[in-house]
Amino acid sequence: MSKNQTVVVSEYVVEMVRDTAENWQSEFLQLIWQVCGLAYLLYIGSPQSKEGDDRKEEKLDHIIRQLDPDNFDKLIKDWEEKYPKR
Repeated sequence: MSKNQTVVVSEYVVEMVRDTAENWQSEFLQLIWQVCGLAYLLYIGSPQSKEGDDRKEEKLDHIIRQLDPDNFDKLIKDWEEKYPKR
């Protein structure tokens, strides 16, 4: 670049805006893909997560049975009516 050459700011600005827009579009699409993919996977669930829920439920049943054996059946029945299994 010689000393007498003029600086063209408009070309630089156009190129910078274009590159920035492309980068934002790429990042936005990647984020949307990840969010939608994760939401779908959480919606369908996995065998491991369902297995973990069953295990937790069984542990809680055992604890409740130990803490209040006389009312255990009534509590479970009430909860099943209030929160039916899907």
